[in-house]
Parts: sequence; C-alpha cells; structure tokens
Amino acid sequence: MTGAPKEHPTPEIAQFIHDVRLGKITGSHKLTSKIMTILKNFISKTEWTTAEQLMTRIRHQGRLLVAALPQDIVIANTVRRILKIVREEYDSAQLRVHIDDAQTSLSLHKLVTQTSEQKRWDYSKPQDGLKDALLEHLSEIETELETCSDNLTSQATEHIHSAELIMTIGHSRSVEKFLKKAAENRTIEVIVAECAPVCKGHQLAVSLGKAKIQTTVIPDSAIFAMMSRVNKVIIGTHSVLANGGLRAICGAYSLALAAKHYSVPVIVLAPTYKLTPVHLSNYNQDDFNILANPEAVIPYSSPAARFAKAYNPVFDYVPPELVTLFITNTGGNAPSYVYRLLSELYHPDDNEL
Repeated sequence: MTGAPKEHPTPEIAQFIHDVRLGKITGSHKLTSKIMTILKNFISKTEWTTAEQLMTRIRHQGRLLVAALPQDIVIANTVRRILKIVREEYDSAQLRVHIDDAQTSLSLHKLVTQTSEQKRWDYSKPQDGLKDALLEHLSEIETELETCSDNLTSQATEHIHSAELIMTIGHSRSVEKFLKKAAENRTIEVIVAECAPVCKGHQLAVSLGKAKIQTTVIPDSAIFAMMSRVNKVIIGTHSVLANGGLRAICGAYSLALAAKHYSVPVIVLAPTYKLTPVHLSNYNQDDFNILANPEAVIPYSSPAARFAKAYNPVFDYVPPELVTLFITNTGGNAPSYVYRLLSELYHPDDNEL
C-alpha cells in the first residue's frame, strides 16, 4: 500500500514542542518570537529551489505544530504569516521583472490588474535571490515583534484620560503595561476582577499597586454591581477570531455583557500576531476550549465531589458585538475591520494548513 511520505518535525521544532508542553515557553509573545526564529533557521538551512517547494515544507512543519499544540493559535498564525511572506517576495521579484521590461513605475492599469497577474504566476519556477530577500523580510518581522509591546502601550494616553475608573479581569501583561504607561501622565483608578478560581487578578493588583496606581480587587460576582461606576473596560485576549470575536479568559464574556448593559466601552488589547483567520463553529466547540483542574472549583475532599460533575473552562467566547475597539501595535480598529487586517497578514490559501 502506497501513500504520502510520513511527515517528521525537525529537531528544533520537536524540541520546541517539548518545551511548550513542559511549560518552559509561555506567553503568546515568546511563542511567536521563538517559532519565528526556528522557521527562519529552517528556511536558511533547508535545501529548496522553488517557492512552491519551500511553502510545502513549511506547511508540513506547520501541520505538525498545529497537531501537537492545537490551543496555541499564535503558532499557526506565525506559520501562515511566513507563507504569505514567501508569496509576497516571489510576487515582488516577478513584478520587478515585469517593471524592468516595461517601465520604472506601476501604471494605474497595472495596479488594478496586479492581483490577476499574481494568480497566474507559477511558484514552481526558481527565483534568483529569493532566499536572501526572505531572510531580510523575516528579520524585519522579528524587529517588529521586539517593538510590538512598546508600540501598543504608547497609545495608552490616547485612550485613557485623567480621573477615569478602569475595569479589567485576570492578569494580562499587555493590560498591565498599558495601564502603567497611562498612569505616568494620568491619575486613574483600576478595578480588577479576580478571575476565580485561578485568581490571577491578584497578581495584576499587586503589580499596579507597586506602580502607585489606586487598585481595587473584586470577586467576579461583583462585576455587574460595580460596572455602573466604570468609564472603560480594558482587557487582553488569547486570540482574535476572523469575525472579530474573542477567545479570552473565562469571565470575559460576563464582563463584556455587564459593560454592554451599562453602555461602557470595551477595549481589547491585541497585537497583530493574535489575529487569526479561524472561525468558531458549533462542531469544534470542544477544541476551542481547555478544561483545567476542577479541584479549585470543588475540592476532591468535599462530600459534594462524589456526586457532582464539575468543569473548569479556561476560555470564553466573546462575540464581536460586545467589543467596542481593538488596539493593536499598528493602531485602533473596530471589530468590523478585522477582516481587512487579516487580508494584510495572511493569504486565503493558507487558512487551512
């Protein structure tokens, strides 16, 4: 019986998967930076002659990464973005050839017909200088990732004003830096929902308190009662889905519903590497979430544990109509504009690796 050759991860990717599963690499930014470096080395050291051959090999490694780490969506996003960069560099090289043959600048007609011309280009043909152009472009992306956090937090004073009461939930590094940056020039007060049962909101409250920001920790059950006093809700997210919805920490949906009731704007901090072309469908609800240890919900020693079935979900789905504004490292955008950002980051053919 014959079939396609079995795909195997490279030693670097196998070690990366091992480290992520053991918790040695955590956080979306670290995951994105690490896999970007690994795939850059893969492009540099792997033997390939055409863009099509390279994209096939990257897609194979991406498929293995997604199968091994399905919940870390930023990894698949990085693979998709690199595939888009391969296409862009090949297309740019082909455009330069066409321009040199015709004229030194694109006419209006060529700009209009550029997409149709790109579709006819054959990625199976070798292209001189493609590897060097790719490595240079990926170095620029790595620099963008390094400055991503600073570019996002620099917008804090544009969205937070003096004497405002801000509510957040849990502990997001992006939100922590954003609030601290705003507090440098503004006098603000922050309410942090503790996000039980993990209660990471306490970590954020301690960090903000050290920065001399007036902070109050509340239980999740008090969110609705406190919302009438709040000026803005600012939260982080695990990923932004293709329709503008959120895969955020459990409790974010209740927070967004309370904000909607009192017409409080909900601002989501989401660097561009968290934007994903994935939709939430009914058939993959189980894959969308993670169930954590229910010990924090009902202790095993409790008599009720013998008769109850407890779940401790990690994520919530927040629909786009509950989100007011996304702030990325490139600026602020409405949820309805996410489709445009996705078209700039990823190619439609790479949505399914």
